[in-house]
Amino acid sequence: MSQSLVALTRITAQGFVHYVPQAEARTRNLTYATPSTAVLRVDTAVGPSDTPNASTGRFSVRLESKKTYNSGLFIFDVKHTPYACGAWPALWLTDSANWPDHGEIDVLESINQGTAGNAMTLHTSGSCSMAVKRQQTGSSNQDDCDHSVNKNAGCGVTQPASTFGPTLNSAGGAVVAVEWRAAGIRMWQFARSAVPADIGGKKPNPAAWGTATADFPSTDCDIGSHFKNNSIVVNIDLCGDLVYGSWDKSGCPSNCTDVVANQPDSFKTAYWEFGSFEVYQPS
Repeated sequence: MSQSLVALTRITAQGFVHYVPQAEARTRNLTYATPSTAVLRVDTAVGPSDTPNASTGRFSVRLESKKTYNSGLFIFDVKHTPYACGAWPALWLTDSANWPDHGEIDVLESINQGTAGNAMTLHTSGSCSMAVKRQQTGSSNQDDCDHSVNKNAGCGVTQPASTFGPTLNSAGGAVVAVEWRAAGIRMWQFARSAVPADIGGKKPNPAAWGTATADFPSTDCDIGSHFKNNSIVVNIDLCGDLVYGSWDKSGCPSNCTDVVANQPDSFKTAYWEFGSFEVYQPS
């Protein structure tokens, strides 16, 4: 992995989770790496009869890059996305200490079994709208990125079910790219079989990639003022507002906290596996 990451214990979004410090994550085997991959996963060892048990939340990890960014081209090689009833995984960029004023860029995000596909979303303070002409292959949801409206839905772009979870994983994962400039933020999600050669050659050229998956132009949103000092964040939340709001239609059993507390085996597929993170800046 080319980025330096530090473990955090911050809990957000009303999750039923305990994010553990770096040393404990290693002890519990929640984070580990080989020369070619890095894995972050949810605990699957703690059962109802253990001490401590998971009655107040299950152990998981949240990592944040030490370095912060104000622009750049970000390339994420994703080999496996987490999925499980109760899981809320995300790969995103934000300034945790100054949210929402410094913005949030959700690159990969889904819930439960991942069957809704990947959602690429911006969350901001006020005066950031995407109700403008956009060039993208994904489907727009809300146009207002302001966190204070639409229950913080943000301005999202959704994709088919094949872009997250078991279908994506069985196809070898994907490479996801984020181009963050003053002119706007664009994202691409490439199937493993369709990754541009210039990415593999370490000379990425967005101009040659065709239409973006998600396009967030600066037309009615000052990107420079809404997005500042963002770190790369990776986490697997459990339960939380988005999961609770979707549980009845999820096909998952019982309720979220019961699954998290009492069904450790349910989370064997709830892990991220990354090949690399690469960040490019203009020379």
